[in-house]
Amino acid sequence: MKAWIAFWSILRKDMRAYYLKPPNISWGLIFPLAWTLMFFIKSGSAVDVRSLLPGVMALSILFGTTSMLAVTVTFEKKGRSFERLLLAPIPLELLMLAKTSGAVLFGVANAFVPVVMAAFVVDLGGVVWCQVVPAIVLIAVSSTFLGLFIAVSVSEVFEAQTFSNFFRFPMVFLCGLFFPVEMLPLLLRPLSYAIPLTYGADVLHGAVNHSARMPVILSFAALAGFCAVLFLVSLRNIRKRWIC
Repeated sequence: MKAWIAFWSILRKDMRAYYLKPPNISWGLIFPLAWTLMFFIKSGSAVDVRSLLPGVMALSILFGTTSMLAVTVTFEKKGRSFERLLLAPIPLELLMLAKTSGAVLFGVANAFVPVVMAAFVVDLGGVVWCQVVPAIVLIAVSSTFLGLFIAVSVSEVFEAQTFSNFFRFPMVFLCGLFFPVEMLPLLLRPLSYAIPLTYGADVLHGAVNHSARMPVILSFAALAGFCAVLFLVSLRNIRKRWIC
């Protein structure tokens, strides 16, 4: 019971200190809008909002979660406040789940911003929400754990941002968000299937536009597997690099 009290205390502290700040809230609203406008301007013609919606949702989650978590964890480690958390009488696994839960919630909230915007423009009837919601959650969790992996691999905040871009921008073009994986060169296709966002994007495309290329169960299983692997690898790095 005490461990879960500590969990909620850490989560509330992070939400107040980082995620509920006005600049972060406004950034979470502006970022999806900026992506949407970017594709609108690039096309120069009428935009199929439904075809773009899965990509904008996924990008909002990816950039929101990795940016926030990589910075907050690295900042706390550098300021030695993270070391005080490690002294708390709770398991390391629960501690890191508490530190990452805020980013997951932030990513899920980011994902629904373009959904609300799209609802004013197009009819979202026919969307399979029972697939969209768990896909958003799993994408947020996997992206958050990717941010955690990045955060525990560097020591400076600027290094976290640079390292994040090393993963994020290739993922944008390799995961099938805006064009099918089958259109990629043969040498790059295996990389696409080694990216968690590929499976999340496929579920969203299937739920919104009924154009999934993989079985939904396979995509959900792959996302869950990536979440577990990224979390376990991050815990291993924390024990190896941050706990003597």
